[in-house]
Amino acid sequence: MERILIFAGTIEGRKLTEYLAKNNVCVYVSVATEYGETLIEEKENIHVSAKRMTTEDMELYIKDNKINYVVDATHPYAVEVTENIKSACEKTAVEYLRLIRKSDDTESNCLVVESVEEAAEYLCNTIGNVLLTTGSKELAKYTIIPDYKERVFARVLSTANVAAECAKLGFEGKNLICMQGPFSEELNYAMLKQIDAKYLVTKDTGKQGGFEEKINAAARAGVKVILVSRKCKEEGMNYFEIISYLCKKLNIKVKQNITILGIGMGTIDNMTLEAVNACKNADLLIGADRMLENLRQFGKPEFISYKANEIAEYIEAHNEFENVVVAMSGDVGFYSGTKKLLEAFNNFDVQILPGISSVVYFCSKIKTSWDDAKLVSIHGRSENIIGEIKNNYKVFSLLGGKARVKELCELLIEYKLENVDLFIGERLSYEDEKITCGKPADLMEKEFDNLCVVVVFNEEAKNAIITHGIPDDSFIRGKVPMTKEEIRSISLSKLRLCRDSVIYDVGAGTGSVSIEMARQAIDGVVYAIERNPDGLDLIRQNQRKLGIANIECIEGLAPMAMEDLPMPTHAFIGGSAGNMKEILQSLLNKNPNIRIVINAIALETIAETVEFIKELKVKDVDIVQVSVSKSKILGKYHMMMGENPIYIISFTGGEA
Repeated sequence: MERILIFAGTIEGRKLTEYLAKNNVCVYVSVATEYGETLIEEKENIHVSAKRMTTEDMELYIKDNKINYVVDATHPYAVEVTENIKSACEKTAVEYLRLIRKSDDTESNCLVVESVEEAAEYLCNTIGNVLLTTGSKELAKYTIIPDYKERVFARVLSTANVAAECAKLGFEGKNLICMQGPFSEELNYAMLKQIDAKYLVTKDTGKQGGFEEKINAAARAGVKVILVSRKCKEEGMNYFEIISYLCKKLNIKVKQNITILGIGMGTIDNMTLEAVNACKNADLLIGADRMLENLRQFGKPEFISYKANEIAEYIEAHNEFENVVVAMSGDVGFYSGTKKLLEAFNNFDVQILPGISSVVYFCSKIKTSWDDAKLVSIHGRSENIIGEIKNNYKVFSLLGGKARVKELCELLIEYKLENVDLFIGERLSYEDEKITCGKPADLMEKEFDNLCVVVVFNEEAKNAIITHGIPDDSFIRGKVPMTKEEIRSISLSKLRLCRDSVIYDVGAGTGSVSIEMARQAIDGVVYAIERNPDGLDLIRQNQRKLGIANIECIEGLAPMAMEDLPMPTHAFIGGSAGNMKEILQSLLNKNPNIRIVINAIALETIAETVEFIKELKVKDVDIVQVSVSKSKILGKYHMMMGENPIYIISFTGGEA
């Protein structure tokens, strides 16, 4: 087993000890004080020494314990100790690794600054009491701190002149501590606790100046040290670089834990406590730049990406990160990329933590429930939002792109939904959050943020008809043939449509069947194939009149016009222009399991179609003749007038 000696004068040193021991590395830990010894529990794979060592002691300890690597994790200001460790490693021919940290590391109890001015500026943006131990001569520089007379305590020499000068600056009474040093660790600790200090400002006064006693006392009291030091920039590796290096050297395979985290709207205040704790305990944060923007205050390493496979590859390549958090906007279960992440994370242990979704947040802001809303998204995806608004009283949707609100308002007006009420939410949870409401015509010329949501209220949807059976006189007719209402109803029942069906209407005419099918397949799409330009114009007019958006008009003759269209799940053939066999073969080639319904009037068409069907691989063949008579008023009487009999042929692709 490899043996590593860690001089653990910092939090990182203690974390590294636990990490290596947990992964079956024998760790010897040297700390400088008895208090430091209490912070590291001696157990299997961890051996602790609290003895102060000279260079010679270090050499002997390395040899006696057969150490393979030495990690110097002492404080950055412990220059003399670092030199001794380097010397001992050189004389024993053992590899020396220096663990350094950023001076603004939020997990560290020490912030290194270059001047008293920099220390004072930092304290301006903090909360909590401060103990100053940098002397009276530079005390004036701290007066820029708001409320300094209440929260800043100055420890200075006990002379009358010094006390008088301090009083002129506003440091007096309980906020002025006049004492002669040096001070023991216990006295420093008691003083910090007495004033309820959150920060200690000091200079590197060395061993004679009681510097070590101040640092140890601050660590015990949980007080952050602000060290004024002009020492040279260190060379070495940070915590995760050290781990990565040792993992490769020692062939350590770490079990990585992945948390997919919903961070809510974006601000920390909008995150759950569970989410905040996950970020605090993370070794690595991953997400799109916008996701990480407000998580940077946790001071963690980060990887900017939103691509599932790229994220998985990065995690696998960086074994040093044990606890990884992948940040997702809003809630992980609401139009989230979590599905793709789970597919990419097959080799990892994954936990999922929910967040506050935009629908929950926004509906609370406009004082409405969301359990009765239809939830959709047109942010980076296609959705028949017009169909949803037409058929639902309340619709919530994610929007994306600055022009998205304008486009939505234009569609609402085009499809005769100009009387709906819209509530637009921008920059939710941020200081500049904005909510705007109005009719489509009121909002279409306004500017909105790239990221926004909408709730649409449609009173007319409460009376929306959900079955097929639009009256014939609701359609704009022109001179183009139209499938009548009763025939449409039977044909639709034979089609067995699903909510998300992809349907071809071959020979669409006025679009009456296309529109009925589109109403049924609200999450699908209908391709209305028509060679007559007048017919295509009628289809578009009827679309706008009846508010049906999920129809795409295709000009041309089938089957050629179908070649580049997506695979259909269903097809209705109202007219074939003599190409019935070719149309049927093309449909079955595109989808061998397609459901097809054919309307025919001429006996020749019936005979030909039946013969064609015999040659094809189909099942569930059904042929119905429908004769419809409708009443007509003649004087005082209602007379039944017969219409042309229609043959409805239906079948499904596949072996019988």
